[in-house]
Amino acid sequence: MARTSPTAREKGLGQGVARPRIKGAARLRWRSPPNTISALETSPRAIGLRPSTPSSPMPTMDSQRLGGAVSGMIPSTRIKRILILGGTVEARLLAGALAERNELSVTLSLAGRTAQPLPQAVPVRVGGFGGPAGLADYLRNEGVDALIDVTHPYAGIISANAAKAARDASVPLLALRRPPWNPVEGDLWIEADTIEDAVEALGKAPRRVFLALGRKEIQPFTAAPQHAYVVRSVDPVAPRLAVPHAIYIAARGPFSEAEDHVLLKRYRIDVLVAKNSGGEGTYGKIAAARALHLPVIMLKRPTLPEAATVATVERVLAWLDHAIASSTARGV
Repeated sequence: MARTSPTAREKGLGQGVARPRIKGAARLRWRSPPNTISALETSPRAIGLRPSTPSSPMPTMDSQRLGGAVSGMIPSTRIKRILILGGTVEARLLAGALAERNELSVTLSLAGRTAQPLPQAVPVRVGGFGGPAGLADYLRNEGVDALIDVTHPYAGIISANAAKAARDASVPLLALRRPPWNPVEGDLWIEADTIEDAVEALGKAPRRVFLALGRKEIQPFTAAPQHAYVVRSVDPVAPRLAVPHAIYIAARGPFSEAEDHVLLKRYRIDVLVAKNSGGEGTYGKIAAARALHLPVIMLKRPTLPEAATVATVERVLAWLDHAIASSTARGV
């Protein structure tokens, strides 16, 4: 069921969501996305090669640490093979940062959901692996030394497959998980557990709705044809919604708060439906909705598998550097 939290949280530090307030009482605020990195990031000791104590609430097996004294560690006598599961801005940045490193052979894997993905700095593999068993086979056959999951926070199935495949193939796994946004003063958030709950939360009365979701996630809104929808996506939506009123905008982000402010005003939007993607690239619509006193129906994140986790590209690079240096020092 869709729900609202009992209290709003200041400065993005809370874990709840804000109760919708009367429009006239909300104050206009222009803010950057809250910094919540420390809330989700696994302790560095827990993802190190030899943590002194189990400081993380998420158990990390030795077989999932680069350079651990188990099969799957990175040998120092050959080029290290890294597989990045991508599709996000962070994955592209990570690939770019690793592209010039001669001691690494990096492949970026994309699911293939975007018809014309952006150019990448490393070789790209497009398409699925055939579930966790297929991915595990790929890791073994290609001699992958480390798997880095940098998929979208809502790519729960891919992340689950990665965790199981890494265990089965004894390959170290690190997940880069973008911290979620948290509501700040002036946000009018209604949290929904599922897409169907988001549809129900729109209510019976006709409204003008901006769907900030993936093009493959919007079909359930055909169950509420009384609303007028604005859909923005990178690729054309097919099939289109079977509703009387829908507008489709083909555009690739990131979008600034000013741009999204103009869009929401132009189409006289009454309510947004969005995923709590986190990061700065898609935060413009959330800030614009706050400035315009518009409610946001926020789709809850899926439960992701336990894994060694960091929140930034820089921490991934540090993890790799430490692992490679450690394996080299041991002469393995």
